[in-house]
Amino acid sequence: MSSTYPEHGGAPEHSAEHIGRLHAHARVAPGEIAVGVIIGRTSEHFDFFVFGISCALVFPQVLFPFADTLHGMLYAFTVFSLAFIARPFGTALFMDFQRRWSRGTKLTIALFLLGSATAGMAFLPSYRQIGDWAIGLLVLFRILQGIALGGSWDGLPSLLALNAPPDKRGWYAMLGQLSAPIGFLVAGALFLFLHESLSDEDFIDWGWRYPFFVAFAINVVALFARLRLVVTEEYTVAMEERELEPVGSLTILRTQGYNIFIGAFAALASYALFHLVTIFPLSWIVLGSMQPVNSVLIAEIIGAFACILGMIISGLLADRVGRRTTLGTMAALIAIFALITPWLLGGGKWGQDAFIILGFGGLGLSYGQAAGSVTSNFEMHLRYTGAAFTTDFAWLIGAAFAPLVALGLSMRFGLVAVSAYLLSGVLCTLLALRVNRALALRE
Repeated sequence: MSSTYPEHGGAPEHSAEHIGRLHAHARVAPGEIAVGVIIGRTSEHFDFFVFGISCALVFPQVLFPFADTLHGMLYAFTVFSLAFIARPFGTALFMDFQRRWSRGTKLTIALFLLGSATAGMAFLPSYRQIGDWAIGLLVLFRILQGIALGGSWDGLPSLLALNAPPDKRGWYAMLGQLSAPIGFLVAGALFLFLHESLSDEDFIDWGWRYPFFVAFAINVVALFARLRLVVTEEYTVAMEERELEPVGSLTILRTQGYNIFIGAFAALASYALFHLVTIFPLSWIVLGSMQPVNSVLIAEIIGAFACILGMIISGLLADRVGRRTTLGTMAALIAIFALITPWLLGGGKWGQDAFIILGFGGLGLSYGQAAGSVTSNFEMHLRYTGAAFTTDFAWLIGAAFAPLVALGLSMRFGLVAVSAYLLSGVLCTLLALRVNRALALRE
């Protein structure tokens, strides 16, 4: 690190100001950072799971009634993917906001935009009321969700990775990922309650809108919880000392594009599995009327607990054998899971429930170490922006189109297509990890 801080007045390394900053940095505990990461990411995952569940249960009837159920779901999943396409653009836009103003200003705008876009979906008129305008509004709100999610990057996962004790990095990396199953638990339980309590007519007419209202309130709470952390002097100083500040998006893509894509592909198996066990089974089972919606939601809620358990195991395992070794091993397990997928999903209620619960457990084992597995490749002053774009492209390449591709191909070619999709993700992960290892050895 440089001995001066030119962007903050050029304070000498041994000045009283610098000594004060070091003391401030020392007060930032990894556990406190982990709480901030969990709170912030839970609200984001809740928003996206509410939308994903609605793609299977609501939007085909409300917004695509002119199509049969299968094509209605495929249209909805196409809109689902738009947020992930928009996310890198949101990251680039809001990085510029942060350079011009502050991290707190950027985060406030991003989370209010995310909450407003999600709540706006609650007011959507149906297709029968305003025709194509309803679909257009859904597309607009979904793109805004993606832009806002890209803008909500606060750097806390990177700060957590840099502040975690060397022998506990896998454990603290896992803590930051717990927001995914927690967000699904809340979203799935809320939909289960509404679907169980209301008639089918009331649920489609107005009941489904309630989770989108709740999303805005959750985002407001998450905003104040995160601002309480990221705008304090301790966190500001810690970010500056670790050089976790944004750099130009074109610069990072031009100079570190290879690291971004290696990082994205290294976690591809985990991200591909993510929506194949959370969103796809609901759509596939409901489409075939194989078991009641509530039964599927109950199985997925149980699966979310299995995911949490898997993440805890992954944290313990990664600290014993290494995070990249864990990620590669879990990719191999995902390959085995992919091979038995047709047998499980085609095996009736018990097989389908086993697919969901085992899939969630495997997701916890793999996704628990998926974030930042190779972001140490970035130079320190590039890690803040590099980690953000790595995450964006991992979601885009691995998860954005998973429900659309899996549902479309499985209805045309059978469940073996889902196996092939997962196996392709596994191959990409293993290849990326091998390339990353070769580059590390060369350096």
